Amino acid sequence: MPVAMKTLTAQVPVSLAEEVDALAAELERPRQWVMKKALTLYLAAQRDRRKAIREGLDDVDAGHTVSMAAMDQWLDSLDTSNEQPVPKA
Repeated sequence: MPVAMKTLTAQVPVSLAEEVDALAAELERPRQWVMKKALTLYLAAQRDRRKAIREGLDDVDAGHTVSMAAMDQWLDSLDTSNEQPVPKA
């Protein structure tokens, strides 16, 4: 089944457009392919980032935190003969 397509338009600096064109030429791919790949990777990275932030905030709400004092104690122990394990929430 064919995927529905929609054209998006964006103004970008000339230098960025030239970089896209240069990469497309180097990869022997159309400009559209490079732009679609870049947008897909960017959106995936942003989804992952937002998911990690939500998970972190959920941990805080659930009380899964480490005190600053515990972190300071651990950091102070690094590179000593009495290195402490990483504090756990």
